[in-house]
Amino acid sequence: MAQYLESLRPAQIRLVAAIAEHGQLQVAASSCKMTQPAASRMLAEIERNLATALFTRSAKGMEPTNAGALLARHATRINHDLTRMAEEFSDLRAGLGGTVRVGAVTGPALGHLVPAIQKLKSTTKGVDISVEVAPSVALVQGLERGDLDFALARLPAHMNQRDFHVEPARDEIVRLLVRDSHPMLAHAPVAIGALNHLPWILQDRGAPIRHAIELAFNDEGMAAPEDITTTSSLLMIIALLKQSDAIAPLSQEVIDLMLHPPVCAEFRVLTLNRFVTVEPFMILRGRGRTLSRAAERLLELTRASIAQFDPPKTV
Repeated sequence: MAQYLESLRPAQIRLVAAIAEHGQLQVAASSCKMTQPAASRMLAEIERNLATALFTRSAKGMEPTNAGALLARHATRINHDLTRMAEEFSDLRAGLGGTVRVGAVTGPALGHLVPAIQKLKSTTKGVDISVEVAPSVALVQGLERGDLDFALARLPAHMNQRDFHVEPARDEIVRLLVRDSHPMLAHAPVAIGALNHLPWILQDRGAPIRHAIELAFNDEGMAAPEDITTTSSLLMIIALLKQSDAIAPLSQEVIDLMLHPPVCAEFRVLTLNRFVTVEPFMILRGRGRTLSRAAERLLELTRASIAQFDPPKTV
């Protein structure tokens, strides 16, 4: 059985991955450029050789069995690698620099990926870089699927650390952004407890910055503020801050982008009498995956940017 799995053909691998993705044999066959009868025969052959069903059929479509889910997970990765191999080989033949797919949570994306990408682009003009900025859960799922070469993120508690290469990076500093006429600016630096009665703009429950703010209030023996608007949209945050005395905790990198040239938005940092930091993010890679030369170079430049970070000495 193990020998049979090791000898699966690319077409068989693509079909298993496609059925798991689409849940319909006809759609999966079409995506693999096969007829439905041919796809049905191929699936039957695989199941016969493995002596087990990979999918259950119902009126809703095809659902993977435990064995099918296992094969589909690996088939998706293998299929992705085959696609990447073809893309990178085509780039090599065309004299291009290769492709890189990377992800990050917002702060590290702005603080470390942006300068690393700029340096790589200055020396490798043809490299094709795509960046996904998203919460850690989505980024880790992208690593699992093989969609990302590496990510600057936090590993969710339910994920198995053994599935990834994990490099410690650094924590994020949180600052409070307010409109430039905010009444509390005259009292800065302030204790966070003095801000409990004001409206706040926070990310979803469980998000690292929100959790850090909740812990800061807990440190002063207080519950989190009651007046909270929940959003992760920067445009919505800007609109809400502009028209109210709300407070938005954001990473240092996001606030630097907002307040410094060329943006120079009409907001201010409300200074606290203490630091608020978020648990460290990490450099994550899928275990057993080989990076392209371009991805390796971007990873090196990102590491260098993180190593050069000089944390502020005062609040």
